[in-house]
Amino acid sequence: METNLWEKYSGDKRKPVEDFCAGYKDFLSTCKTERECIKFAIKHAEEKGFVSLEKLMNSHSTKKLKPGDKVYGVNMNKAIVLFIVGKQPIEYGVNIIGAHIDSPRIDLKAKPFYESAGFCMLDTHYYGGIKKYQWTTQPMALHGVVVRKDGSTTDIVMGENDDAVVGFSDLLPHLQKDDKKDIKGEDLNIIAGNIANPKAKKDKFKDFVLEVLKKKNITEDDFFSAEIEIVPAGKARDFGLDSSMIMGYGQDDRVCAYTALKAILECEAPEFSAMCILVDKEEVGSTGATGIRSKYFENCLVEIMNLCGQYSELGIRRALNRANMLSSDVTAGIDPNYLAPFNLATDAHLAKGISFNKYTGSGGKYGANDANPEFIAQLRRAMDDEGVTYQANEMGKVDEGGGGTIAYIMAMYGMNIIDAGVPVLNMHAPWEITSKVDIYEAYRCYKTFYKMPIKK
Repeated sequence: METNLWEKYSGDKRKPVEDFCAGYKDFLSTCKTERECIKFAIKHAEEKGFVSLEKLMNSHSTKKLKPGDKVYGVNMNKAIVLFIVGKQPIEYGVNIIGAHIDSPRIDLKAKPFYESAGFCMLDTHYYGGIKKYQWTTQPMALHGVVVRKDGSTTDIVMGENDDAVVGFSDLLPHLQKDDKKDIKGEDLNIIAGNIANPKAKKDKFKDFVLEVLKKKNITEDDFFSAEIEIVPAGKARDFGLDSSMIMGYGQDDRVCAYTALKAILECEAPEFSAMCILVDKEEVGSTGATGIRSKYFENCLVEIMNLCGQYSELGIRRALNRANMLSSDVTAGIDPNYLAPFNLATDAHLAKGISFNKYTGSGGKYGANDANPEFIAQLRRAMDDEGVTYQANEMGKVDEGGGGTIAYIMAMYGMNIIDAGVPVLNMHAPWEITSKVDIYEAYRCYKTFYKMPIKK
């Protein structure tokens, strides 16, 4: 516990870490929206034998699910539940790992196009808690989907590889003597073009950009039924002269989503049923139909129990009450450049393993889930038996830190739950930093968790 993991993974032992993180970097580089993450999860789940829950529900077959069977359900293309039927009845409890696949970003408004000072501009609304100044002068890409009135769709990826990028400008220091950083949300507007269409009677700069989009069969009105996210352009890369870390967009919380997904894809015939939940909207309060507050994951569990021939209202309540869960979300890693808000003894260090946060919240643990010591003891024993390196942490000094996850929401079912995730530097900035060994240890932790017995 709490040792620098590069001592553990030195020399030839570094290879599995690098191999695992190579796949993770590819995932980060291509999956920059919730929908892209879901497509990735479905593809890899089906390769491992997972079957669509919707297809099973619509099938007229009377064949029941049995231990070892694998099922997945997709919610509005922005959340997914993966489930492996265990040997024990589902009402005896389920081992659940939940992570979120939404990340702070900038969204296009429903009516984004306008002109200003000879430029075509795109109006935006930021998503999640960001320091707005960090997003200016960065190369940005557009990722998302356009859905037309006839139901046809076009996926959008513009600004990656050798494509032209877009971005938010910033005022030169010569004209801003006070070095203010309090950028207003209404001032985060994308510069989209600077060529005028000579044939247009008005809005010539806007019209030229719309002509570019017309080649993709996209009209201005289509943006009302579109979901376009402005995200940092470019690939995830090794960070540090020793290549010990990864810098990439969206590691909060896709680092935990990827490791949790890989863990359940490699889980075979568990004693107790295993569930992985990857959800949307955590960064804005877990609201909406695709956030963890919706009943989708619970409805999936009901349908799966029914397909197993095990459903009853009492059974579903028992299954959720007896569940063990890891709320897989990142935590703040101690930053050597900004030590003041951290407690060096109790906060998370990079390269010291997965971080367990017994409670989150702030200022007297307000809004916290507070994990039961009996459950923590069981986790300690399981992790130590498998040689998983972990650390016990909080997030910042008592009156300065804190943060929310999905833990307190899921705790309402009466299940055992604790936050368990990877320490991150630059959290919520365009480019976040994690340690390769922490990523690998999180994956090992989640694999171990799926094998744990349920004792409640």
